[in-house]
Amino acid sequence: MHTSLRSASSPSRESAVAQRAADRLSVLHVVAPAEFGGLEAVVQALAIGSCNSSVEARVAAVIPWGRADHPFLAPLTAAGVEVFPIAVATRAYLRERAVIAELCRRLQPDVVHTHGYQADVLDADVARRLGIPVVTTVHGFTSGDWKNRCYEWLQRRAFRRFDAVVAVSRPLVRELTECGIPAERVHLIQNGWRPAAPPLDRAAARRALGEHHDSLCIGWVGRLSDEKGPDVFLESLARLRDLPWTACVLGEGPARGTLEARATALGLGERVQWHGGVAGAGRLYAAFDVFVLSSRTEGTPMVLFEAMAAGVPVVATAVGGVPDIVSSAEGALVPANDATALAAAIRTVCSNPAAVAAQARAARNKLARDFGVEPWLRRYCAIYQSVCHRARRRALAGR
Repeated sequence: MHTSLRSASSPSRESAVAQRAADRLSVLHVVAPAEFGGLEAVVQALAIGSCNSSVEARVAAVIPWGRADHPFLAPLTAAGVEVFPIAVATRAYLRERAVIAELCRRLQPDVVHTHGYQADVLDADVARRLGIPVVTTVHGFTSGDWKNRCYEWLQRRAFRRFDAVVAVSRPLVRELTECGIPAERVHLIQNGWRPAAPPLDRAAARRALGEHHDSLCIGWVGRLSDEKGPDVFLESLARLRDLPWTACVLGEGPARGTLEARATALGLGERVQWHGGVAGAGRLYAAFDVFVLSSRTEGTPMVLFEAMAAGVPVVATAVGGVPDIVSSAEGALVPANDATALAAAIRTVCSNPAAVAAQARAARNKLARDFGVEPWLRRYCAIYQSVCHRARRRALAGR
C-alpha cells in the first residue's frame, strides 16, 4: 500500500529534514486518478510545486490492482514527492476507506485535500471523522448519463461538509453557492500553470505525431466524451473540406468508436488522425497550426494553458472559465454547440497568419503574467492555514 520515495540520508541530515518538516504544513492529497487529464495535472502541480515550500505535500492515489506503472505516478516520483499508491479492486469502497483511515492515523496530516467525486464522497468523510480539516478542488461538472448525474448529486451534497471548497472558475463559484454551500467556504482559484516538460520544436513534434507533410495541422486534445464537444469539432471540420488540413485528435474516452464512425460518415476519412491518450501531450502542441477547444462545459482547462504556452493560435468555446483566460486579444471565442461558428473561426485563423501570431504571443504573455504557479500555490497555502486555524479554534472551544 505504501511507497516512500525519500532517498537515504545521514543521521544529521535526517534530523535537519525532520526539523524542517515539523515547521511545514502537512497536506495529504487524495485522488483516484485517470491516466491523463486536467484534474491529474492540477494535483501533480500542487504536490510538485510544494517541494521546498512551507507545505509538505504527499499524495494518496487510489489505483486499480496491477497498475503500479500508472502514468499519474511517474512525474510525482521523479520530483521526489512521497506517494502512497492504494491498489484496491473496483468498487472496494470499504477497503479504500479503511486504508485511507490507517494512512491518516499514521501520517497525521494537518489537512486532507481531495480531488474528484470518488475522493470527495468516500474519503473526505474518513479524514473529517478523525478531526482533520478537509479541502476539495472542484474542476467542473459534466452531467452525462444518469449514473454520472447521481455521482455529481452526491458530490454536491458532500461539499456542504467541507471546510473549504475551491472552484476553478467564476461560474463554478455561483453554481456551488446556489446548491447550498456557505459562500464563506467557497474560494475562487483559477488553475495555475507549471510547465511539465520542455516542448518539442515544430519539426520534432510533427514527426512524433506522424505528420510528415506541410498541410495545416488542426489540434484537438481532451477526453472523448460529450462534455468536451468532439462531435462539434468533427462537424466543423466537415465545413472546411476545401482547405488542405489534417486533424490530430489526442485523447481517449467512451465516445471514440462513435466519433470515428461519424468522421467516416462525414467523408473525413484519413484526414482525422486518432492518436489516443498520449503521455506528455503538452510537448507536442508546436505541431499544431491551430488548437481547438470545442467543449460544452469547462472549469479552467489545462489544455488551453498548454496551447498558450506553446504559442499556438487558439479557437475555443466561450464556456465556464474559458473567457477569463482568453479574450479576443488572445484568441477566438465562439458559442458552444455551434459547428458553423467554430468552422468560421478556424478558417479565419488559417487565412490570417500574421494576426493570429500576434494573438498567440499575447496569449503566451498573459499566461506568464496571470497564471504563474507561485501565486497560485500561495493562495492554496493561505486556505490550508485558514482551515487549520479554524480547526484549532473549534478544538479549544470544545474543551
